[in-house]
Amino acid sequence: MALDIAQQTELALLERQKPMNAVIDRGDSAVQQFYCGAVVLLTGGSGFLGKQFIEKLFRSCDITKIYLLLRPKKGRTIQQRLAYILKDPLYDTLRGKKPNFAACIEPVEGDMSQLKLGLADTDWDNITKEVNIIVHMAATVNFQEPLHISGITNVRGTRELLELGKQCHNLKLYSHISTAFVHATVPRINTDVKEQFYPCPVAPDVFLDMIACIDEERLTSITPALIKDWPNTYTFTKAIAEELVRTSAGDLPVCIVRPPVVSSSMVEPLPGWVDHQTVMSSFIGFLLGGALGVMHVIPGAKDLPLAFAPVDHVNNAIIAAGWDAVQNRQLWGGDIPMYTLSNLRSGIKYGELMPMVQTEQFYRLSSPKILWYCYGFRTNNPVMYWLLTWFLHYIPGYLADAVADILGVRPKGVPRLVNIYKRVDHMLGVYHYFMNNSWNLRDDNLQSMVSRLSPADKAIYMCDLRQMTIEDYLKAVCVGVRRFIIKDGLVDSDVGYRKQQWLYYANIVFMSVYVYCIWKLFALLWSAVAMIFGI
Repeated sequence: MALDIAQQTELALLERQKPMNAVIDRGDSAVQQFYCGAVVLLTGGSGFLGKQFIEKLFRSCDITKIYLLLRPKKGRTIQQRLAYILKDPLYDTLRGKKPNFAACIEPVEGDMSQLKLGLADTDWDNITKEVNIIVHMAATVNFQEPLHISGITNVRGTRELLELGKQCHNLKLYSHISTAFVHATVPRINTDVKEQFYPCPVAPDVFLDMIACIDEERLTSITPALIKDWPNTYTFTKAIAEELVRTSAGDLPVCIVRPPVVSSSMVEPLPGWVDHQTVMSSFIGFLLGGALGVMHVIPGAKDLPLAFAPVDHVNNAIIAAGWDAVQNRQLWGGDIPMYTLSNLRSGIKYGELMPMVQTEQFYRLSSPKILWYCYGFRTNNPVMYWLLTWFLHYIPGYLADAVADILGVRPKGVPRLVNIYKRVDHMLGVYHYFMNNSWNLRDDNLQSMVSRLSPADKAIYMCDLRQMTIEDYLKAVCVGVRRFIIKDGLVDSDVGYRKQQWLYYANIVFMSVYVYCIWKLFALLWSAVAMIFGI
């Protein structure tokens, strides 16, 4: 039996792993040797980036243990949370290769918002005795988080972790994960943002005194004036956290990695791997909505580069940068090494997304679960966006919800379509600043690091975005959202393609009737207005 075209696409992407897998199995590359036998403390390991980092580090390196900082959440203990995390199909490949890897993960109860990270004294002591690598990914990434909360987690939490690092007996690496947008401020729009420290908006000690002494209501009221050129409390506090690392790390072997928006994987460990949380917080959500035929309008300036990187590229960069920062420390002359994954390298622009996914090859990758014909528009005009979203989203959404309610055919757990559109619009408001402005995110250090990698490590830790094409990546996204979000098994793509064909004509009929009804409604309203006012 011939494979479905979606399965063929996935297999073609998986073929790219063969050279990497052959080198991984040798275990003799410089980066692998650096991490061999390591005991790692990871914060943020329950997040999208952290989960894939755990997978790649275990799959590519012979590490001894990962201490995973977790807090109880939603009635689950840290052990229950870890068990739930490891059920993700992300770990299926690793389970086949190292069936007992989970025994090498030790969850420790802690909280980045607490003093001493909320760690018990015994856990603190064990970590300082055993850990030789710290990777700090944890942060509150809610752009609209009150400054008090964001400051406690992103800044004070970093201070507490640095103190823990200083007490570690044999620490050889402290990797601080920041963001490429940490200094994407208003004055720097359309200019270079280099891999360097910039003037800090507020001295870290002053800021920590503020959040400790000023009540939350007062702090919230002065936040707009305080953050000034920074678009939100997230980037503002990440900038202060970087300055805290610069001024407080002392002799710690620190490096900083600045990823852009982290999106679904390219090939590792499976093409297009993504989780539900990430779908709803990145442009992958727009592609998912478009693929199902329910999203037809996206904002964003046509020529702006899409500042993103696949999660596997980001974690490859984090792992390789840790080795490079220690191995080639003398290159920085005492400064802290800093590495950025750049929007200058992928070459993908907002305006290219819609035309690309509306081609024949992508229609043939359609899921059989599509709800309507897949088409869309992009605009950076706010008035046009408002008109199009009401015309193509909200009005049809209200109609569809009403029909579903009347007929009682809404599947259990499926949200109202209008509520989905409201959530998307809220998210767009949060990301508006980044979708309509651009910065030249310089990546000279990262490119130099790539040049220093051996051929083996280049194969294992691919992080050069120049090697990725928009066509191949969108194919990975398509199979990823189908396998992990829509969960259609990557079968019956021919059914999806045929649905696209007949829905194309159904959409023409619907839009003709719809436009006619809207026109008649406005004509009636105008007649009523004219009659009332005697126009």
